[in-house]
Amino acid sequence: MIIKRLGVVDYAPALEAMRAYTAGRGADSEDQIWLLQHPPVYTLGQAGKPEHLLHNPTAIPLVHIDRGGQITYHGPGQLIAYLLIDLARRRLKVRELVQLMEQAIIDTLGHYGLVAERKNGAPGVYIDEAKIAALGLRVKNGCSYHGLAINVDVDLAPFSGINPCGYEGLKTIRMRDFGVNASVEQVGECLLAQLERLLPALDVAPAAQHQGVPAAQALFPSP
Repeated sequence: MIIKRLGVVDYAPALEAMRAYTAGRGADSEDQIWLLQHPPVYTLGQAGKPEHLLHNPTAIPLVHIDRGGQITYHGPGQLIAYLLIDLARRRLKVRELVQLMEQAIIDTLGHYGLVAERKNGAPGVYIDEAKIAALGLRVKNGCSYHGLAINVDVDLAPFSGINPCGYEGLKTIRMRDFGVNASVEQVGECLLAQLERLLPALDVAPAAQHQGVPAAQALFPSP
């Protein structure tokens, strides 16, 4: 498993790097987890409805992307984790990976004293019916990309301009609202530990990194 801590990264090059890595993967390509933040951006899933963008007075960029789900917001103070995982090698189905991601978030929030839960029919993680973390995946040739977002100390105002994840009136919250003063980086390390604990071991360890990997590394060199 390769872990990349990338800091603040514009959305478009991050998306292109995920696509490039996934397209270039071979049987020996190592799985990766990227931890990062994005500058302000709205993203709309491949089946997303544009009408879920209600108003946008500050002209936050809107990017149409290839994950599942509707519209969401990313910005500084929000932890992003992208999971580039070969599902078959870890004996995972897509729904199992989604549940694993949700559990990792729930356990991370629990580490900070927050009791969170899933919500039937609405992927993500919630506290008292308010959404604190969102998920969205794309699986291509058996390999996942995109991932999850946890609201640590993000500005929540841009969420008022959308129907978050397509749900009218859905309240969004952040860890800071509950007195959690941890940084995005600290929460990221806690989340990473939970993901590494929950992800099944590889059936066969990759012998070497595939030649397609440097394409992603060129955009995001390891710190």
